[in-house]
Amino acid sequence: MRLVPQGSEMKYALKRLITGLGVGRETARPCYSLALAQLLQSFEDIPLSSILEQIKEKYDLQKVKKAMMRPALFANLFGVLALFQSGRLVKDQETLMRSVKLLQVLAQHHNHLQEQPQKALVDILSEIPEAMLQEVLAKVLKANLNVVLSSPEHLELFLLAQQKVPTKLENLMGPVDLFSSENIPRLVNVLKVAAAAVKKEHKLPAVARDLLHLAFKEDKFPLFWKEVVEEGLLKKQFWPASYLCFRLLGTALPLLSLEQLQLVMRGNLIRHYGEHLVTAKVPNQFKFAPEMHEYVDTFLEGCREDPERQLALLVAFSSVTNQGLPVMPTFWRVVRFLSPRAQQDYVAWLQDMFLRPDLDSLVDFSTPNQKKTQDASLHVPERAVFRLRKWIILRLVSIVDTLQLETEESLVEQVARFCLFHSFFETKKPTVQIPETKQQLSFPLESRTREVVSSAFFSLLQTLSTQPWLTQARTQGKQPWASRLVQLADQLLNHSRNVATVAPFTTKQRQAWDRMLQTLKELEAHSSEAKATAFQHLLLLVGIHLFRSPAESCDLLGDIQTCIKKSLAEKTRRTRSKATSSQEPPWVEVLVEILLALLAQPSNLMRQVARSVFGHICSHLTPRALQLILDVLNPEASEDEDDNVVVTDDADEQQLKDTEDKSSDSEEDKNSESEEEEESEEEDRDKDVDQGFREQLMAVLQAGKALGGTDSEDDEEELGDEAMMALDQNLASLFAEQKLRIQARRDEKNKLQKEKALRRDFQIRVLDLIEVLVTKQPENALVLELLEPLLSVIQRSMRSSSSKQEQDLLHKTARIFTHQLCRARRYCQDVGDYVETLHAQVQRLVQQAGRQAESAVALYYFNASLYLLRVLRGNTEKGARQKQRESTNASSQPKGAQAASCLDLSLVAPVYSAALSSFLTKRNSPLSVPMFLSLFSRHPVLCKSLLPVLVQHMAGPTRPRQQHMASPTRPRQQAQACLLLQKTLTTREVRACFEDPEWERLIGQVLTKVTENLRTLGEAQSKSEQQKELFSLELLNSLFKTINHEDLQSQELCGVSSACQGRQQSLQQGECPAGTSRLCDLYWQAMKYLGVQRPKLEKKDAKEAPSATESPVSMKRKKKGFLPETKKRKKRKSEDVSQEADAKPAAPGGEQPPSTGKKKRKKKKKAKVPAQAQANGMPATQSPAPDTPTLNPDTPAKTPKLQKKAQKLSQVNGASPLSPLEPAGKKQHQKSLSKKGVLGKSPQSALLRKKARLSLVSRSPSLLLSGARKRRAT
Repeated sequence: MRLVPQGSEMKYALKRLITGLGVGRETARPCYSLALAQLLQSFEDIPLSSILEQIKEKYDLQKVKKAMMRPALFANLFGVLALFQSGRLVKDQETLMRSVKLLQVLAQHHNHLQEQPQKALVDILSEIPEAMLQEVLAKVLKANLNVVLSSPEHLELFLLAQQKVPTKLENLMGPVDLFSSENIPRLVNVLKVAAAAVKKEHKLPAVARDLLHLAFKEDKFPLFWKEVVEEGLLKKQFWPASYLCFRLLGTALPLLSLEQLQLVMRGNLIRHYGEHLVTAKVPNQFKFAPEMHEYVDTFLEGCREDPERQLALLVAFSSVTNQGLPVMPTFWRVVRFLSPRAQQDYVAWLQDMFLRPDLDSLVDFSTPNQKKTQDASLHVPERAVFRLRKWIILRLVSIVDTLQLETEESLVEQVARFCLFHSFFETKKPTVQIPETKQQLSFPLESRTREVVSSAFFSLLQTLSTQPWLTQARTQGKQPWASRLVQLADQLLNHSRNVATVAPFTTKQRQAWDRMLQTLKELEAHSSEAKATAFQHLLLLVGIHLFRSPAESCDLLGDIQTCIKKSLAEKTRRTRSKATSSQEPPWVEVLVEILLALLAQPSNLMRQVARSVFGHICSHLTPRALQLILDVLNPEASEDEDDNVVVTDDADEQQLKDTEDKSSDSEEDKNSESEEEEESEEEDRDKDVDQGFREQLMAVLQAGKALGGTDSEDDEEELGDEAMMALDQNLASLFAEQKLRIQARRDEKNKLQKEKALRRDFQIRVLDLIEVLVTKQPENALVLELLEPLLSVIQRSMRSSSSKQEQDLLHKTARIFTHQLCRARRYCQDVGDYVETLHAQVQRLVQQAGRQAESAVALYYFNASLYLLRVLRGNTEKGARQKQRESTNASSQPKGAQAASCLDLSLVAPVYSAALSSFLTKRNSPLSVPMFLSLFSRHPVLCKSLLPVLVQHMAGPTRPRQQHMASPTRPRQQAQACLLLQKTLTTREVRACFEDPEWERLIGQVLTKVTENLRTLGEAQSKSEQQKELFSLELLNSLFKTINHEDLQSQELCGVSSACQGRQQSLQQGECPAGTSRLCDLYWQAMKYLGVQRPKLEKKDAKEAPSATESPVSMKRKKKGFLPETKKRKKRKSEDVSQEADAKPAAPGGEQPPSTGKKKRKKKKKAKVPAQAQANGMPATQSPAPDTPTLNPDTPAKTPKLQKKAQKLSQVNGASPLSPLEPAGKKQHQKSLSKKGVLGKSPQSALLRKKARLSLVSRSPSLLLSGARKRRAT
């Protein structure tokens, strides 16, 4: 619009936009309004008054029809909004007043517009200056308080005037007290309406926010909060009103003083908010917690300089409890905004509440469902105290996770000491040396509470032991957190007069503790070694576990200390002469057994410890130690060795059940019901009882004479009551025994399933050690021994991967095997004496891959063999480089990779050759094309020896259906062989392995085989045969590209051209059978390399009348969807035109009749094609396509470069190159052939160009065609 001069274009744009304001589509009106606003904003010279006049004139409410009243109302409304959004309305007072009057008129049509005009009026008045608002206020605001309190919009306008022009408002309405007892009910109703209006928008209405600010301004916030919010909106039992109250609370937090904050956070609103948090558990139900967290984050971040208010808010939210359990989550991360003082005070409040729970200070509530429960045990103080203490201890641990430990070490140490003391110790007598003894308990700690504190302590210990700041602490000379806690525990043990352990140590356990401390002092002398650091870390964590599981930890400590002594003494033994090896196992093996025992425990901390320690000792790993790990993964060994599996203690399970909330009880009931249903289904399946029970049942019935022969009626009469009672007792006892046997079998089955689940979980944990070894020691030769065990785990898991544990085991094993082992950048560089073993392992893996039932499993085996080939080849390259460095003065150097090769092709090539032959002959082979492509791309030298196998199987006699041959090569396998050749011959690595004569010989052999496949081209009857044809043509095109690129000379092109000739005759008119379009494209692409251009389709075939040979079905299909005959234009018959063309075959240029139109010219031109054929001495019906020359089978086909050379030779000799079958009249046309041997412009192309010129007449204006129409009419 800026580039166009203002005139008709601007008028049209304004007219179109104003018209669009009243369209029927409701979603389009705001778009037109926005476009009009942007136009008025860009062109300020357009007067707003004229636009408003046009809108009022276009949509005059007095003249508009009743049916168009609603669009007219919205057009006026959106027109005013467009003027306001342009930003110019507040500057034009006259237009502003007229717009205000128009909005007041629109406000009367409440049925259509509702409160939209009043909202627009408030928005406009909020932007204008105070002086203009004073002039307009008397016209837009009525001096009636009832009108002000009638709707949120009127109240918002009043509050706007109260804020901007209070003096003018007081002169207009006098003194007004909105918070009087008479006005409060009406205020509540207005706020309720406003809450319902923003129900879907999830925001605080502006009128509520302005009322809140007015209450603070008039110092009436307590009255407003108590009467309007808690006693008014909350009593409505309306959730939008409740959400409005929650948003008022969040908005008011930064404005509250400390006294007001305590008033608000202990009222009914915060209790109602807690009830909402507890009951809002349905997935589709709206949850206000994320929005409230944002309000709290904003408050805490804004008052960092006021720690008292921060503490008051956190304490208030933490005091909202449901039967003793705080409703806020334990992982609430608002602590990151607290000041250091507020953090310290909050932790102190949590610890004091843990020691002396003050239930009266809590804002406690019960849900309606909890109130209906008659169980008295749910309302006792002990239960509330337990729930509160459980939340507090978990909250303390989560605070440590959030803190920055580098700056808050004192707070972390305070929390860690608190958790350790109350987990395993109790106070006998207070002392100054131990501050924890001065803390008195108002309620004694129960055993289940100490279990919760103990679990939280070890969770805290895991956080302190696995975070990156541990390394920084060691580098800065600080002690690790585990060492500090061990020293604290030793201090508590030594103060036996003041402190006592909950479970006292025995003499053996205390000796193990003392020996552990002594060993730690010895390790400090070797602190520079990574191995010593790992041992120290292991000792500390196992030593702390001595308080939780004394018996197991005592034995582990003894074994660890033995390993440490042997490890430290190993260096001194190496310096001495070789001594006789002791029969005791090496320390690494003992330590691996210890780590396996730790992994068997259901502790995530022990799992992390085992990973960390094993990462430090994996460089010292021995084959026997590795075998201990692999025995766990081996199913035969792991089933026999039940010592490695530790069943979870029943006490732990009972503790977990006791610590669950009441909400989880319903889930347990559902689980128990589902288990009962499963048991009933199992009982139904157990109807097929064993033969022994059948025989016993028959014996009881025969003894009671319940079964008989032909005289069974007499027997039934002879049975008396006593006999029937005895028979019933015998049957009851028999079925009771059978039920017990069924139950015993079911229990045994459940036990086996539980043991299997534990074993699978243990194997998943042991895979952590395998992952650490592969990650940290990929160049270790022991890694090569992991291949087959991991493959066996994958194979076993794929067969029985029904449960989730089996899936997890499979996924983890496959991830380690694929990504961290086979695809690792580093691998073993020194195989040593393992060369023969690795070759045998390659052969074994390839053979196992071919014997698998599933292709997915075979892929893992095949990739393992490729990894071993990579290891062998990598050692070869390194050995060659080392020999080149050592023999710098030598006269000869290795000629290639095989000069110092560890990879013996004579051993490996037959293995893969047999696998490839099996893949190309076996019907359901687990091997696949991507496997061999990966092999060829990674090892091109090996590919060179396998190419003859591919060439052998890519063509030849195929096995007929239901018939067996000596060498069964199916079309599908032949297609795969062609695909492999096509992908392989185009790689540079494979080409570099061949000399030029060898490469030409290979190309010739492949062309010969492709020629055999092309002789049956187009005769495919099955899908596999079609794939064979497609891949053969793709291979042929790739060979043509290679021949042209390398300028090769091949005599086999003659056979290729002769094989393509039969297919050319059937496709010379460009007709492709149904479903063979891709085949036709590939065929003509190959023919293009032979110098034959694909014929172009004629559009006249679609316009001609259907022939008599077509079936009625095809006629119906062609006519389907076309216009009826009555709707079609009349056309002249093609027969008359052809007769005229035959009658006048060669008229002179000056005697030609005048043109009568486009169609006659087209038909004349079409008739020239058969005429030209007759001029060449050939009938019109037998003339070949002009641009499709027929190849002679006796003449060898030439590539484009060969044709180019032949053309040059013929031109030097004074003759033009001609095809033997080409007529003499085409000499001039043959000269225009392209240099690449492809045919150039044909006569048909000239015909098409002339048609294109004639078609311009149809697109010309009607004035140019009027003369032709008049002549045609005459």
